[in-house]
Amino acid sequence: MSGVIVIGAGQAAASFAAKYRSLDADTPLTIFGDEPVIPYQRPPLSKKYATGEMEKTQLFLRPESWYADQNIDLQTNVMVTSIDRAARVVHLSDGRTAPWSKLMIATGSRVRELPGTVTQGLSGVHYVRTLADADRFGTELQEGRRVVIVGGGYIGLEAAAVCAAKGMKVTLVEASERILQRVACAETSDWFRALHTSEGVDIREGTGLSHFDGKDGALTGAVLADGTTIDADAAVVGIGIIPNTDLAADAGLTVDNGIVVNGQCQTDDPDIYAAGDCAVTGFKGLPTRLESVPNAIDQATVAGTHAATGDVPNYVAKPWFWSDQFDVKLQIAGLNRGYTDVVTRAGDTPRSGAHFYYAGNQLLAIDAMNAPRVYMIGKRLIEAGKNILPAQAADTAFDLKSLM
Repeated sequence: MSGVIVIGAGQAAASFAAKYRSLDADTPLTIFGDEPVIPYQRPPLSKKYATGEMEKTQLFLRPESWYADQNIDLQTNVMVTSIDRAARVVHLSDGRTAPWSKLMIATGSRVRELPGTVTQGLSGVHYVRTLADADRFGTELQEGRRVVIVGGGYIGLEAAAVCAAKGMKVTLVEASERILQRVACAETSDWFRALHTSEGVDIREGTGLSHFDGKDGALTGAVLADGTTIDADAAVVGIGIIPNTDLAADAGLTVDNGIVVNGQCQTDDPDIYAAGDCAVTGFKGLPTRLESVPNAIDQATVAGTHAATGDVPNYVAKPWFWSDQFDVKLQIAGLNRGYTDVVTRAGDTPRSGAHFYYAGNQLLAIDAMNAPRVYMIGKRLIEAGKNILPAQAADTAFDLKSLM
């Protein structure tokens, strides 16, 4: 009997299944995940989980028993290898096929890897994306060891903070002129550079990695593009992610930096949905792919509702993100795409503050560092389509809440 099939077992998959099952208790619902574990959170992997502050069971989005209780057939360690839209089946890695009436693609993303000529196949070079990756990375977190972090985005900076807090000697290498260049303004880059430097992280900007060196198959160091050699016992590579769109593309669905979906999270095929890191939707008139847990949940909830009922309002993206580094929580509201100006609002302490992004006088986004009240007010105003004028943002005596 055909039913609803979910490809992937991450946040979007679990959220879709929960929403769908809350609205339709009877239609067969199957989740196929290619990892040998039940759906879990990814953000804590390189932080609290790798450091031992969080147990594996605390990562799980739902207890294993929940899936059976909800009449959801969760099949782990099984990969969907292709989608046959004509026959309406998926082909599985174990040779089986499974029929579907509706299909949810929640394949997420994978790490962007360095070429093999750079990594040399050496042990001690880590990517942290899966639970197994985090288990391996956690063994490296020992005081006094030397680690090289490749990539100065949020992934790299978070890894650097974890390693430094464990008493490791940390060198972070960023090929661009500054850390966070792709995602944040220079003011936010400067703020986090100062934070990391104060915690002992050695940041090298404007020079990329040439290759890793090793001995007997184990990492011994990193050679930079400028010829500098850095001794290292371990390395973490965080140079971005790539949406997993191969299944959709091979099935003839439209893919453009992600699987293109409409306001109900449907693909070109109205019976096939996509959500999360792998999906592209519209935001302020432009195709947008949001790499965040909140977006995965929101999109999957819309998709699950529409798949079960055929009726749901258009999905409207509400971008917000966060990053934890040392004792600083960065909270981001909105998208800074197309900004022309940045306004700084001083914080109550040296390790707090906010940067407001503007297109002219129109507020687009906020980076708030240890400033939860500023963040929350700004987030609500942005989502409501209201504005904070630049002079108001800069004036710490001005009560932003008065604008709500």
